[in-house]
Amino acid sequence: MKKSVILSAMSLPLVAASLVSCGGKADEGTLIDKPQFEAPADGIFNIDALEALGRVSNPQLSPDGKKVLLGISYESVEQNKSNNELYVVNIDGSELTRLTKTAGSEQAAVWIDGGERIAFIAADPDKKTPQLWVMNADGSGRKAVTDVENGVNGFVFSPDGKKVVLVSNVKFTRTAADVYPDLPKATGRIIDDLMYKHWDEWVTEVPHPFVADFDGSTVSNIKDIMADEPYESPMKPFGDVESFAWSPDSKQLVYVSRKKTGLEYAISTNSDLYRYDLESGKTENLTEGMMGYDTNPAYSPDGNWLAWLSMEHDGYESDKNRIFVLNLKSGEKTDLTTDWDYTADAIAWRPDSKSIIFTAAYQGCEPVFTLDVASKQVTMVSDKADVCDYASAMPVGNDKVIALRHSMLYPNELFMLADGKATAITKVNEDILSKIKAPKVEKVLVPTTDGKEMTTWVVYPPEFDPAKKSPAILYCQGGPQQAVSQFWSYRWNLMLMASNGYIVIAPNRRGLPGFGTEWNAQISGDYPGQNMKDYLAAVDFMKEKPYVDGEHIGAVGASYGGFSVYMLAGIHEGRFAALIAHAGIFNMEAQYLETEEMWFANWDMGGAFWDKSNATAQRTFANSPHRFVDKWDTPILVTHGELDYRILSSQGEMAFNAAKLRGIPAEMLIFPDENHWILKPQNAILWQRVFFRWLDRWLKPGSDAAKAAQATEPADSVKH
Repeated sequence: MKKSVILSAMSLPLVAASLVSCGGKADEGTLIDKPQFEAPADGIFNIDALEALGRVSNPQLSPDGKKVLLGISYESVEQNKSNNELYVVNIDGSELTRLTKTAGSEQAAVWIDGGERIAFIAADPDKKTPQLWVMNADGSGRKAVTDVENGVNGFVFSPDGKKVVLVSNVKFTRTAADVYPDLPKATGRIIDDLMYKHWDEWVTEVPHPFVADFDGSTVSNIKDIMADEPYESPMKPFGDVESFAWSPDSKQLVYVSRKKTGLEYAISTNSDLYRYDLESGKTENLTEGMMGYDTNPAYSPDGNWLAWLSMEHDGYESDKNRIFVLNLKSGEKTDLTTDWDYTADAIAWRPDSKSIIFTAAYQGCEPVFTLDVASKQVTMVSDKADVCDYASAMPVGNDKVIALRHSMLYPNELFMLADGKATAITKVNEDILSKIKAPKVEKVLVPTTDGKEMTTWVVYPPEFDPAKKSPAILYCQGGPQQAVSQFWSYRWNLMLMASNGYIVIAPNRRGLPGFGTEWNAQISGDYPGQNMKDYLAAVDFMKEKPYVDGEHIGAVGASYGGFSVYMLAGIHEGRFAALIAHAGIFNMEAQYLETEEMWFANWDMGGAFWDKSNATAQRTFANSPHRFVDKWDTPILVTHGELDYRILSSQGEMAFNAAKLRGIPAEMLIFPDENHWILKPQNAILWQRVFFRWLDRWLKPGSDAAKAAQATEPADSVKH
């Protein structure tokens, strides 16, 4: 399902989890550092190379504009976890300097005290709970400044440095012992409303913002500004510190919350911006009557404006993200993107308070744009020729931008954008990638069945020979409204797929942002319709190429991409020779009642399956993938995490069982300790190995890879 806007490196739940798992005192014996990695002799990118790459995150420009603070993390397969360390680099790329070297991760780091010190979150060595720490800008003088019982999951300092908002969890639900004190060991959950579970957790706690004093050494006078409110801020699972904005005078704090619970929460995306006044303790709703998501508040440096991202419709999580501004003197709200037909992301003010920079999906990439507040003129900052995505964009003065940049061929690195050109600041992974034979990425325009053109990325294997036929993979995107841009993924890595000898076909089918609101919105209420035709059109287009082995094409995808694979399994009419579905929806009726975010089901499916008067809903459920199992004839691999409460693992189990009952070759890979994503290093490697073993078996007949795959296949059945 769709991932919401993320400005920082990780969502709060992930930050907390990584800190706890990696907590403890510095111990050289368990320190996770950059691995010793030798590039493969053949120069072909493989799973080991993928796992060895450093992960660059959370860049923060120093107050004087001369340095960037950033995180670089590496994984340990042996320890089955990762570790994030802090670095600083000059904006010209010189003097990349390591600041921390511990066995526990340092996360969410920012400059404080005018750049003289750094604040960050790290696990307490004794309690193993994440706390707020500070240290000098050179890494010395490290000290914890909080001792919060439930830990600190996020923080934002006020501009004057005297206040800080801390994010920490508070109790949300009653336990059995709360109701019946004489049963202290009872484990049953008493549930009387919806949203009792969310994404990957049973909802027993919610995050709250706490405002506190900071004297440079200790945090004190901690106050829950949402005390006795059963609501979350930030909003789970993806909300982070972009949910908070201090006024330039440090007297007010704006925060994001969807002040709803249970059924009301489950059916609504109506979040609001709330302004809390520190002196009076009063809270004001700034977006009352604005019915969709309102997120990412940002004060202009001069204090005259508040900007934020706003969706119009309640219940539509993939609506166009408009950029709104509130004139803080007149109270007037203005949509600055009425004439811009794309959805914005990750806003930040220029120092002169006259323009806003942001990123957005646009024609298959995610460039950086600037928006003039007075004229509403949108201008691309990055080079139009760049085949890449940008994220975490930060203004440098009024004419430059620093941002993370990645593509299908390389992970995040830090770049400077100036005069339409991009210059690398970091080259963390150059030593590995420079020894790798890179695949080739091509953008093609595929004619669709309704007379339009669809931007499609095609990734060719290294040393691709057009005189020979190669097997191909159709990549089906999740979301469903999440861009197929120049993304880099450590799981669905198209470079790795191509390096394994496959031509990868990645269409921007109907329902994806970057091609106008009409193209993006079409999929809602039409899951089995035009976007499926788009997928098949892309396959048919590529099958005409003499170098594509039309008899050996696979289809793979996760989440909505997993649904797509299940759907295509019943309608592909011989186009595919192998299928892989991860965390996909198989039975739409079951999904409607199994999922938690009912706004998504209502908007995208059209409504409840029992509403016989709802034509859209009835069409949706009549075309559920499970109704086409009688037409299944293709080997299928099903993967799922048991902690996935967004799309329950029972969906994958039903699909696997259906395939086996139909006599179709099938395999299932279930992870009892993973959620919607596969996050643990050893599980990730296992997933990749099984993924390619399955594809090689069915798409490379007679090859050494296929023989090896067949040799490692488990028995078709287990005798009891």
